[in-house]
Amino acid sequence: MTAYIARPIPGPVLEELRTADDSGRPVVPVVDDEVGAPLRCCLRRSEPGERIALVSYAPLRRWAAETGADPGAYDEQGPVFVHAEECAGPEGEELPFTHAHRTVRRYSADGRIMGGRLVEDAAGFEAAFDEAFAGPAVALVHVRAVEYGCFLYEVRRP
Repeated sequence: MTAYIARPIPGPVLEELRTADDSGRPVVPVVDDEVGAPLRCCLRRSEPGERIALVSYAPLRRWAAETGADPGAYDEQGPVFVHAEECAGPEGEELPFTHAHRTVRRYSADGRIMGGRLVEDAAGFEAAFDEAFAGPAVALVHVRAVEYGCFLYEVRRP
């Protein structure tokens, strides 16, 4: 059994996103009164009264800047929720947001999409990651929400 770890948005990137997001827009924090927003900074759902922000994030672009890849047209950005201020990050190593259908999307080292897989329940994640990383050309995967297509977190080779 391989331990796959969900990677939240890194701290230095969060600092930037809390000032201006990847669309260049200033961040507008709000007090969460709806509760349950999937926070990509600490990989948990928001709680009543927390200050959160919805920001535009380009996960593949950020990864490409780190690795030197050029994702070309696969570069995309989309909305993610984060705490408006610094938080403690994830509390454990359990995979988050596994309660609903998710897509595990594979990427090569040069940033190209190499396919994906629908995961229908929490029990299917390990098999989806095993399948994805069985291909030597797969460098990382994104876990995304099916209903909105939003980026939830990244998993890299163990």
